[in-house]
Amino acid sequence: MSWLWAIIVGLVLGVLARAILPGRQNIPLWLTAIFGILGGILGNAVAGGIGVEDTGGIDWIRHILQLAGAVLIVALGTPLYAAIRGRGRRTV
Repeated sequence: MSWLWAIIVGLVLGVLARAILPGRQNIPLWLTAIFGILGGILGNAVAGGIGVEDTGGIDWIRHILQLAGAVLIVALGTPLYAAIRGRGRRTV
């Protein structure tokens, strides 16, 4: 997989992950792409671990695992990004 293809797929995965998660994710598009790429890598690793990374047809299980990885990374990375940027502080 080329780098350009990984970025495009990562962007799509990140946008899908943002759409799946409830609420608003206050992260820029470049970070969405990075989180999507990391989620795709995580999904590929899990698919390789359970032996479904390459099948005879369309690798639906691998794609679902990639999307799940992207959702996980976006869900964990968004509050971390907000805390680093200073938007995560709440005043009582």
